[in-house]
Amino acid sequence: MSDDRLSEVRFLTVAEVASIMRVSKMTVYRMVHNGELPAVRVGRSFRVPQDAVNDYLDSSFVETA
Repeated sequence: MSDDRLSEVRFLTVAEVASIMRVSKMTVYRMVHNGELPAVRVGRSFRVPQDAVNDYLDSSFVETA
């Protein structure tokens, strides 16, 4: 990833992702560890790119009858 692209990335905490997705923090941790949601480890915590959250939610919509 280029430096220009990296400077535009907004990273969210696990708590922020959980709030956006309306799930528990444990669910977000599970998604990160299972590889469903990419994340960067910063010290002892994780940061998730906001684009990854948006992409995950966009791809999760299900057509209903």
